[in-house]
Amino acid sequence: MAKLVYGLNQSLDGYVDHTKFGPTPALFRHFVEQVRGLTGMIYGRGIYEVMRYWDDNGNVHTADEIDFATAWRSKPKWVASRSLKSLGPNATLLGNDLKAAVTALKEGRDGEIDVAGPRLAHSLTELGLIDEYRIYLHPVVVGGGNPYFGGPRPPLRLVSTERFPGDVLQLTYVPA
Repeated sequence: MAKLVYGLNQSLDGYVDHTKFGPTPALFRHFVEQVRGLTGMIYGRGIYEVMRYWDDNGNVHTADEIDFATAWRSKPKWVASRSLKSLGPNATLLGNDLKAAVTALKEGRDGEIDVAGPRLAHSLTELGLIDEYRIYLHPVVVGGGNPYFGGPRPPLRLVSTERFPGDVLQLTYVPA
């Protein structure tokens, strides 16, 4: 059975906002390797539209960007959206029953399925489907935006930490 992992960059004050801060080169390289190892990704509409950036060859210039785009494009993507009618390559809309669709994805695969998007993670947390939370804590304060935990704040247990250049900490939690 696959493990559902919710991981995003987060500010010290608890927000996710790709326009306010981004990964250091070392952390970006970590993300390249992480995506290579994934079974697939589940996105909410908003973050899927942001990530579609990697579908355009004109957006990738450095070796690491090319590596990330290549890995990202190769993975299946499932999108939870009521408004999108069409998706890019290697992407599938999830049905209206989010719990049934995600449960079937988990049961039908091995490895890790990445969850991206705080609103989607909120719904999946409420449904008890997220197996692990990875917070990439950046030393910045943004003062607002979408919170990493936009809804239920489940009791969690810290299982590992890793430090990256730029004083970024990866904090890995599982439901307690």
